[in-house]
Amino acid sequence: MIGADQARSRAANRRWWDADADDYHAEHGAFLGDADFVWCPENLREADARLLGEVEGRRVLEVGCGSAPCARWLRARGADVVAFDLSAGMLRHARDAADRTGVAVPLVQADVCELPFTDAAFDLAFSAFGAIPFVADSAGALREVARVLRPGGRWVFSVTHPMRWMFPDDPGPRGLTVIQSYFDRSPYVEVDQDGVPAYVEHHRTLGDRVRELRAAGFVLDDVVEPEWPEGFEGRWGQWSPERGEIFPGTAIFCCHLPG
Repeated sequence: MIGADQARSRAANRRWWDADADDYHAEHGAFLGDADFVWCPENLREADARLLGEVEGRRVLEVGCGSAPCARWLRARGADVVAFDLSAGMLRHARDAADRTGVAVPLVQADVCELPFTDAAFDLAFSAFGAIPFVADSAGALREVARVLRPGGRWVFSVTHPMRWMFPDDPGPRGLTVIQSYFDRSPYVEVDQDGVPAYVEHHRTLGDRVRELRAAGFVLDDVVEPEWPEGFEGRWGQWSPERGEIFPGTAIFCCHLPG
């Protein structure tokens, strides 16, 4: 089995997203928007869900921001936002979108497991499919998020629903057949021609996520499993109406630190 510890995962995913940033935004940029807040491929938007609550005047951290459309959406609503990502390629797209929209937020290149922020610096932190699935040390990442939040701070993040791990990444009928155990926590690793990890994702069960959150000091308020919207025909990789109408594709964990 190819190793995918924290160092290998970080190196692989930084290289992957730097190289893939242009193609990713060519495919998904219109759906994400330049200054919009989409939680997941099921098209759930923060404007409707209000999972972060009141943001005006709040100090907010976006974890794994990509091109930072969510951060710009929050900035336009009065939040004081800082956004970070591991990938320089993604942050380049964030700067370009800031130029197009005229809405700029501070951008930082950083690893979620080694955040360059002081303790208790933020009121809110969030991530829309950023960082957390790609780190081997997800427990350490959650401890870092907890460290930079103030007492009572809120942490909301979306990831691929853990049950999807059992199925192939196929939006069609093949994607409805179980191919592996839900409890198999072996990372998904793609390698380059030299056998070096080039892309890595890490699986955690629902129970794993809850235990890691509790160990980091969080109180879990809710787990949102967005249903596929009626009439929505959007597709994103393995997400499709065929699958979304049968089982969840996204889990959104809503948490806070004790006050």
